Amino acid sequence: MQDPLHDSPIAERAAHLTRRQFFGRTATGIGTAALASVLGPRALAAPAIGDRIGGLPGVPHFAPKAKRVIYLCMSGAPSQFETFDWKPRLRDMFDQELPDSIRNGQRITTMTSGQTRFPIAPSKFDFARHGEAGTEVCETLPWTAKMVDDLCVMRSVHTDAINHEPAITFLQTGNQVTGRPCLGAWASYGLGSMNEDLPTFVVMVARPTNQEQMQAISARLWSSGALPGAHAGVSFRTSGDPILFLENPQGVSDAVRRRTLDGIGELNQRLLDDIGDPQTRTRMEQYELAYRMQASVPDLADLSVEPERTWTMYGEAARKPGTFANTALMARRMVERGVRFVQIYHNNWDTHANVAGRLPDQCRDVDQPCHALLTDLDQRGLLDETLVIWGGEFGRTIYSQGGLSKENYGRDHHPRCFSMWMAGGGFRPGHVHGETDDFSYNVVKDPVNVHDLHATFLHQLGLDSERLSVRHQGLDLRLTGVEPARVLHELLA
Repeated sequence: MQDPLHDSPIAERAAHLTRRQFFGRTATGIGTAALASVLGPRALAAPAIGDRIGGLPGVPHFAPKAKRVIYLCMSGAPSQFETFDWKPRLRDMFDQELPDSIRNGQRITTMTSGQTRFPIAPSKFDFARHGEAGTEVCETLPWTAKMVDDLCVMRSVHTDAINHEPAITFLQTGNQVTGRPCLGAWASYGLGSMNEDLPTFVVMVARPTNQEQMQAISARLWSSGALPGAHAGVSFRTSGDPILFLENPQGVSDAVRRRTLDGIGELNQRLLDDIGDPQTRTRMEQYELAYRMQASVPDLADLSVEPERTWTMYGEAARKPGTFANTALMARRMVERGVRFVQIYHNNWDTHANVAGRLPDQCRDVDQPCHALLTDLDQRGLLDETLVIWGGEFGRTIYSQGGLSKENYGRDHHPRCFSMWMAGGGFRPGHVHGETDDFSYNVVKDPVNVHDLHATFLHQLGLDSERLSVRHQGLDLRLTGVEPARVLHELLA
């Protein structure tokens, strides 16, 4: 008697596909699987369009101001009180209670909700005005102070999330729930690649000098989500081989590797012809990109060719793999070679305690390298068309978490306002945008929400945030979500 569930043509076809997929994925052995696991996020499956490879037809939607992005993500949330939001009047309010009219019953974290007091903790560090615009910068960032006329500083960014995981996810993907495509993936999806031999979107995680309170940083932050896997970020290791398993195994010549890839390609082509699974084509392109990267990545990572002036510019820390200075230099080398989107994560900005002891180390890690990166890009004629973004996922509170003295205080999470800066990419240089109240607790002028910020970033790349979408589960998925997002033209040159 025929089983309708197991003997039907549909079931037979499903079983056939399952068998073909199994043999196709396992026939080439462990080495193939290892390589695929490393390079799985990358593919260049689309044909060349003008001066780019891949991307969507009809894109860019209009003339872009920026062709590439370097996103410097300060994971853990830098304090605006020790960077860009000067509140000198607070020096006279040390240990006084934060007025209820300022906090106004707003949500606070469980880490301070049990406190009986919310004492004001003024910054122990001094500020000064710099540049033609007189931009206020903390003494913790002396190199940044030298380049304020190149920066567009925002002091009025705000977010919806109060804890790190949803907040950094929101800033990267436009949604607090993990699994959505990130900004770099959208740029790759819309615009495609500017080179054949390197990934379109690269991620590096820099190791901070102080490692007192590290945040979790994982590949979910550079995921492609509902977009094809080709558009997820490729993680470059900051020490040792940039990408594991990229080189030929010991005893395997380049000619053998080439014949192996050709054989794998033939098997995958048969699978593609039979099934038409787009993942198969993606896998084929991954292998080919890996082969080309065998030559391009070692050249990219060879910093010995840099002249002495480079090390003077970036600082001696740039010679040490894994430092922020080293990754900043690598970012310049990447965009110079056609990588469209580079994201660097610098950890340990979560200062619940010992702000005065930890912030100087954090700032020292990034200060000179950021100045060097902008200078380097400018000298090479790249800054105008490169958007550089600096900032964390939220701000910090003026009230102290835990014990308080003038030399030792902590700051809790604060989503109501924080500071970021941009440079290049068509943003207004020497501009300061937005204001907060006397306690840097609430935005009082020119608020900037995350969706508007994303819309503005995409706009500078020539992308309309409302037109850049992908159909997913019956919805048109966008970086900026379902509500209208405004391009912040007041930030643009």
